[in-house]
Amino acid sequence: MRTWQVERRQRTRHLIELGGLVVKAGIVELTNDDRATIYGALLWIAAKLQNHEGSHTRALWAAKGKKAFDAERHKDQKSQLK
Repeated sequence: MRTWQVERRQRTRHLIELGGLVVKAGIVELTNDDRATIYGALLWIAAKLQNHEGSHTRALWAAKGKKAFDAERHKDQKSQLK
């Protein structure tokens, strides 16, 4: 397989995973799949990360995301035991 094909597949997988996070967070349902609203929210996030408290904001959001991932993993493990 050519290098550009591998890179294209990696990029496609990355974009699909990011889209999955948008769905997983409930954003698609909450916005009625309104792309302008979703894009506006993402622009707001980018602006928050670029301001003087961006590193603090990033740390808070990272902790919240990690906690949610851990809770989901725990829930999945629990359901597999049944």
